[in-house]
Amino acid sequence: MTETFETDSRQMLARLRGVMAEDAAGQQRLDRITELIAEEMRTEVCSIYLFRDEETLELCATEGLNRDAVHETRMRLGEGLVGRVARTGKVINTADAPGTRGFRYMPETGEEAYCAFLGVPIQRLGEMLGVLVVQSRDARVFSEDEIYAVEVVAMVIAEMAELGAFVGEGAAMSARHQQAVLFRGTCAQEGAAQGHVWLHEPRVVIANPIAEDPQRERERLHAAIDELRVGVDKMLDSAATGDTEQREVLQAYRMFANSKGWLRRMEEDIGRGLSAEAAVEKEQSATRTRMSQVTDTYLRDRLHDLDDLSNRLLRILTGQGRETGAEMPDDPILIARNIGPGELLDYDRRLKAIVLEEGAVGSHATIVARALAIPLIIHADRITTEALNGDHILVDADHGVVHLRPDDSVVTAFRDKMAMQAQAQERYASIRDKPAETRCGTRIALTMNAGLMADLPSLESSGAEAVGLFRTELQFLIRNHMPKRAELSELYARVIDAAKGKKVVFRTLDIGSDKVLPYMKAVDEPNPALGWRAVRVGLDKPGVMRMQLQALVRAAAGRPLSVMFPFVAQREEFSAARAEMDKALERERILGHVLPETVEVGAMLETPSLAFAPDSFYDEVDFISIGGNDLKQFFFAADRENELVRRRYDTLNVSFLMFIEQIVNRCADRGTPLSFCGEDAGRPIEAACLAAIGIRALSMRPASIGPVKSILRRTDLGELRSVIDTARASGQQSVRPAVMDYLRGKL
Repeated sequence: MTETFETDSRQMLARLRGVMAEDAAGQQRLDRITELIAEEMRTEVCSIYLFRDEETLELCATEGLNRDAVHETRMRLGEGLVGRVARTGKVINTADAPGTRGFRYMPETGEEAYCAFLGVPIQRLGEMLGVLVVQSRDARVFSEDEIYAVEVVAMVIAEMAELGAFVGEGAAMSARHQQAVLFRGTCAQEGAAQGHVWLHEPRVVIANPIAEDPQRERERLHAAIDELRVGVDKMLDSAATGDTEQREVLQAYRMFANSKGWLRRMEEDIGRGLSAEAAVEKEQSATRTRMSQVTDTYLRDRLHDLDDLSNRLLRILTGQGRETGAEMPDDPILIARNIGPGELLDYDRRLKAIVLEEGAVGSHATIVARALAIPLIIHADRITTEALNGDHILVDADHGVVHLRPDDSVVTAFRDKMAMQAQAQERYASIRDKPAETRCGTRIALTMNAGLMADLPSLESSGAEAVGLFRTELQFLIRNHMPKRAELSELYARVIDAAKGKKVVFRTLDIGSDKVLPYMKAVDEPNPALGWRAVRVGLDKPGVMRMQLQALVRAAAGRPLSVMFPFVAQREEFSAARAEMDKALERERILGHVLPETVEVGAMLETPSLAFAPDSFYDEVDFISIGGNDLKQFFFAADRENELVRRRYDTLNVSFLMFIEQIVNRCADRGTPLSFCGEDAGRPIEAACLAAIGIRALSMRPASIGPVKSILRRTDLGELRSVIDTARASGQQSVRPAVMDYLRGKL
């Protein structure tokens, strides 16, 4: 790159800064930008295309094409050369535009006279905003320096607070952040809430994308990188000596922080006229583009490291840390790309709801959100780029819908819905201390799921009879190191104490699949849900299992103890796990510790294979809990993390109910206590049907106990069973329609 070109590039950016500073309407500013770029690039045409909606690009300003086409010419994403640039995020540079694959002729623009075409994406940190195009009559290919100049300008345009005429109505870009926006995502935890946005990681705002003094900007960049390197070194020094995985990650951070290529590219951007902040962000945008194209898990992780370092560097340069000075609202609804369980627990119960761009139905954050009974929506695409701290927001997690900056009519309807829910909660509170006894006199035990000490107060307030499932993995997931036996024993003892004599069923460590410990080497598996997880990990790493079982025995301290092993697929696995429990009890006896008054050892039935285990298994196990979430996905071969199939199959499908009934009958024949645990246990219609086919114990989140108890107390199980049998005999695929008709007439 020549010094002359660097000077020309800085000159163009300096003129662009002048346009940005002019007191002009949005459309005038866009028009001036296209004029300036065409003049500086010595081309006949410069055009700016922006997204009107997620699938449509609109010509918003042009110098050289027919001005009447502005706000009239539109194209779909991927259509024509401009649409291809927007879809792929890649530059198109051709000397023969009409002869290039995908070219679309738009006669209203008058562009047929221009052969040379250069299109670059207008994007900010992976968010595609539009396309910047320059065209020339001469059949030539634009040089690398010219491409780079247009890319830099496109980036500066993306940083501008006001672009103008973004949707063809003369409104400024900033108006986007004043409009009502509807987002659709996936429900990961039911519930509804209204409040105000609290961004987990507030966006860094770059107020000075263009700089006059390259030398000063290089000095600022070097000082910030020095500070970044010192920070990484401190993290590495403080990392636990034996924590190999954590140290490997930080070593990768150090490598990137000291990368000469990374620094050189940012210095070159500064030489062309960008500020230090803009240079960092331009490199970060390139990293995120590469991340979106890489499928290899290891490479994506390394690119994520570089992306995180760029964020840290930007915060150093701008002074905009996570603590922005903004005050958390009284009714915060957390917005984030993703969040870890430890970070989520730091918020305690202050959050009214959570909305994530990423996440998974079975992720760590989802587990914690369920434990805290916080409504959670995942896969709300692009919400972090739209939401601002303090924005009014409504979250309907039951339907996976988010209303950002809603209008009055939506707010009114939403408040009516919440008022109805509040009335229902009052009705549930009135039956809290009454048994879940059906009209036909059948008692159903309703127990709650838990995973945190913070859940235990719900044992009394919800009316639950016991803790049917205490997830022990959360205490492993929220730490950066393996917890000690004494720490676990103390925690489990506090759980038993808090239950005040009510039964607590502890599920042993259920890790693997979507729950990977941060200090345990991840195993790359083609299908983790069917892989090395839960009891399989425990049996292969018996030291961890023994440590946890010993902690549970000590926590009981002479009181009754109930333990169950997750994801048992065959009798031999349960027998081996139970043998570990026997060893733990014997070891504690030898050490002179007080043994539990009684010990129950059960299994979670989450795989169809265990339903067909020999009778000896049903004799050996003290109790069985059907893990409905996993069992359902394996029964239907439908991944519950896959939105294309997870809602395709109904719990009240005739074949699934018949399968559950087979388990009920086998347990009844052998006298084995049986319960059902999972999301369906907490859905009133499903719960009533499970009770009608013979399930007598249901474990669910605390908030579901009231609604389930309410419907059970108004249902005759004999009548409901008759409805189910009739629907089966008629050949229906699901009994839901018949059950709904029956319940409408009775409730």
